[in-house]
Amino acid sequence: MKRRTLDIAFSVGGALFAALLLVLGLVLKDQANFATDYVKDQLSEQKIAFPEEYGRGETDVAGSDCLTTYIGQTVDSGPKAECFANFYIKTHMMHSADDAGYPGETYSSLGGITRALGAELATAQEGTDQTAIDEAQAKVDAANGLRDTMFKGETLRGLLLTTYGFSIFGDRADLAGLVCYLAAALLFVLSVAGLAHAFLSKNADHTVLAAG
Repeated sequence: MKRRTLDIAFSVGGALFAALLLVLGLVLKDQANFATDYVKDQLSEQKIAFPEEYGRGETDVAGSDCLTTYIGQTVDSGPKAECFANFYIKTHMMHSADDAGYPGETYSSLGGITRALGAELATAQEGTDQTAIDEAQAKVDAANGLRDTMFKGETLRGLLLTTYGFSIFGDRADLAGLVCYLAAALLFVLSVAGLAHAFLSKNADHTVLAAG
């Protein structure tokens, strides 16, 4: 087979593969733009915003410097959603549990606590000591109030972190699209070089012998 034929074959094949990579890059870029726009639109509708100032301990946790970076801004992107969920909501939930006398507890773990307090209230109500009944009722109300707060906080936090995860897929698609563009450009340049060699090289008409 002539060297020119090989050059043309490889160049045409490379050009076709470059075209496929270009199409793939365009598709990935489109999906990345969709993810970015969708996350921004959905979050913006919630009108969640970072406070203009912070209270106790909100910016003391490692990584919470993002709260200062986004201060006063609307939560409208994946990174902002992650920051708000992990360092604002989580901190408030932690302080709520501390203030209620149940440090480290979560919505799930408070279930057993509220059931136990409910049993204590039922036992107190069997007697005639109104003070004991009122104290037991206050404990039940406080635990149920905390559990309701934890449920709302953990639900919103989970939704924001899910949105953040969705945005990461968009970022990965954007990066993959860029790689496809670069690879397509490289293959296109190599294909042009191969065609130039096929038609301009003095040795292009030489026959290439197959091995064996």
